[in-house]
Amino acid sequence: MFLIFIGIIILIVGFAINTPALTFSKFARPFKITGVIVMILGFLTSCIVQIGAGNVGVQSLFGKVSDGVLTSGLNVVNPLVNVTNVDTKTQNYTMSAVHDEGEQKGDDAIRVLTADGLEVIVDLTVLYRVIPTEAPKILREIGPNYQDKIVRPVTRTRIRDNAVNYEAVALYSNRRQQFQDKIFEQIERDFKGRGLLLESILIRNINLPESVKKTIESKINAEQESQKMQFVLSKEKQEAERKRVEAQGIADYQRIISESLTDRQLQYEQIKAQKELASSPNSKIVIMGGKGNTPVILGDK
Repeated sequence: MFLIFIGIIILIVGFAINTPALTFSKFARPFKITGVIVMILGFLTSCIVQIGAGNVGVQSLFGKVSDGVLTSGLNVVNPLVNVTNVDTKTQNYTMSAVHDEGEQKGDDAIRVLTADGLEVIVDLTVLYRVIPTEAPKILREIGPNYQDKIVRPVTRTRIRDNAVNYEAVALYSNRRQQFQDKIFEQIERDFKGRGLLLESILIRNINLPESVKKTIESKINAEQESQKMQFVLSKEKQEAERKRVEAQGIADYQRIISESLTDRQLQYEQIKAQKELASSPNSKIVIMGGKGNTPVILGDK
């Protein structure tokens, strides 16, 4: 539109100086040609709009927003319309107690009261994106500043509404995921009605009062000691069972040996031992005794 406006001015100047009485009337024709060329260029550039990747274009003419959207790439439009780029990529909104970490400067964490009347500080990040087909509705009903008008207040309200149903310790430990799932479901429904798609709720940190932290630490230490003692007792029981099984095995072995040995078996074993001793090349053994007091004399080879 700017080039069209400039072209019109140049064209008017060309007609204005097209008077033979003026010394620079000879420039009238070049002014007219230049004005026409600039107007044509302005018209062409106004008709072609480029939309970047991950964005959609929303057209508005004299304040009236069109329901259709322009997709990424080159688009031919009415040169009189105003095209607003709307980001449809994943966006994040962080509310944190750490300075300069969130969208708002300073301490922007969410302070909530739990079921037991304690104040808990919640840091979280919201991941969301604009639904492309809903971009005209957002600009028409909310405007471009939908983060401060929708994302921030809806998230903070839902966090506070649900935190009152949980005790501080449960919110910090075993029911944290349940709390996160519940607020995700409610915020997702609220966002969808406003043209936004909620992707994730990330609870970064939950800060409890110091007194509660000490109570939790004491409880955790007691549980760890209890688990350690159970482990020691279990190990001792296993060792006692091992010794019992070992003693039972030795007793069974001795019983089997005592039941299986006979006089003939003992005599046979004695003879085998004597033969092995006698087989030594440097041995000369005289063994007195034996079955029926009969001497056994073994000489060398």
